[in-house]
Amino acid sequence: MIKYGKEIVIGVVPVVIAFLAYVGLNVIPVLFMAGIVAALFFMTKMRSGGAVTNVDRKSKARTPSYLTFEDIGGQDRAKNELKEALDFLIRYEEIKKLGIRPLKGILLEGPPGTGKTLMAKAAAHYTNSVFVSASGSEFVEMYVGVGASRVRDLFKDARTRAQKEGKDSAIVFIDEVDVIGGKRAGGQQREYDQTLNQLLTEMDGIHTSETPRILIIAATNRKEMLDSALLRPGRFDRHITVDLPDRKGRMHILNIHAKNKPLADEVVLDKVADETFHFSGAQLESVMNEAAIYALRDGQEKIGQGHLSQAVDKVMMGERSDREATAEEKVRVAYHELGHAIAAELLKPGSVSQVALSPRGQALGYVRHNPQQEQYLYTKEYIEEKIMVSLGGAVAEEMFYGGRSTGSRNDFEQALSMVKNLMDAGLTRLGIIDREMMTKEELMKENAAIMDDLTARTRSLLEKYRQVFVNSLSILLHEEVMSGEQFRALLTEQLKLGA
Repeated sequence: MIKYGKEIVIGVVPVVIAFLAYVGLNVIPVLFMAGIVAALFFMTKMRSGGAVTNVDRKSKARTPSYLTFEDIGGQDRAKNELKEALDFLIRYEEIKKLGIRPLKGILLEGPPGTGKTLMAKAAAHYTNSVFVSASGSEFVEMYVGVGASRVRDLFKDARTRAQKEGKDSAIVFIDEVDVIGGKRAGGQQREYDQTLNQLLTEMDGIHTSETPRILIIAATNRKEMLDSALLRPGRFDRHITVDLPDRKGRMHILNIHAKNKPLADEVVLDKVADETFHFSGAQLESVMNEAAIYALRDGQEKIGQGHLSQAVDKVMMGERSDREATAEEKVRVAYHELGHAIAAELLKPGSVSQVALSPRGQALGYVRHNPQQEQYLYTKEYIEEKIMVSLGGAVAEEMFYGGRSTGSRNDFEQALSMVKNLMDAGLTRLGIIDREMMTKEELMKENAAIMDDLTARTRSLLEKYRQVFVNSLSILLHEEVMSGEQFRALLTEQLKLGA
């Protein structure tokens, strides 16, 4: 009888209302009240049962395919650190004898595209666990309490699925956890705060001795935004940095994505690894994919080194633009790019990878630099030389035109960022400083002094090679794109002629 209750109500109510209208009663108040009751019933169903269905549907849709740590390129340190943490889940009986408490949460932090989500999926395979995932944005709704309800349902779903599949453990993965785990402000509570409070409660309720055991893995690009209550031991016990890959890691990633792509015999992936300094794993995958697209456009059956070089340019600066610069603009851009290239070669020989006048993105030309060796620790002299290379284009324009153009805007932004780095590292005349204790005028004065000094040094350096600009201009305008080897040969020849 209960099973057919909804159908009986739907059939009887319209008949009763029609009968009341037939006998002459005013049915408008009845219809109004029925509408209110129906709306309240619908909202109650959405709050209680709708969230469960939503989270359950999304989590099941995101069950990962077969993925291992070997399928993830680079990140050897991060993978080993994560494996060690996961061993606490696998070797439960062994660690129990030593009185070790298994971890409750692991936080993966690092730039976008470095493989945090892939590592979480590989962790599920490594531990033979159920994998349930959700994004931080899925918990944020305009209705108060829905986010907290969805957090409860996510953990409930993980336990239920682990029991159904006969697994001893489950991994709950929350991507972009900073959306719900941001620092709580004082005053009136927000929906975000209630969601975070529920997440903290669920993590406190994880008993590592119970089966199935729950491990929560979260990923963020902004660890500094997270609430301190979320980061303390007993909640997220391990913080693992998934950083941009080094050269060895980039080579590993390129080899993984090259397995299903036909490469020409002359392709040297080591060269691509050198040219992609500070590229993330996602960008490296895009490089290989774009190179295959360029090969398809050219009607080639194999991917050549030129296709890979074009792909690096596209990922770094965008697709080649159709904008046609005037003859006068081309000459100015040529001087500008020669200023960057000559300054770079004089200060750091062998650092130029390519000089081009072809428009890409918002740039009418560019110089691609190829660092000789990867550095993570910088001296004052190194940063000053980098600033001088950035200023080379504007200085070259001043040498030949008496003024600058708007094309130097991005160069100045990079230079100012490096000057800020010098100040924060205590490598200026101000010494070790706290920006909050310094006035804006003092900082601006020191900034201007550094920029003026380095601009003067750059001008003094390039003025000695003015003839090199003049002799190289026609060649660059004709070639439009020169490799680093071509440019160095040209520069050496011009220097000999100048001598």
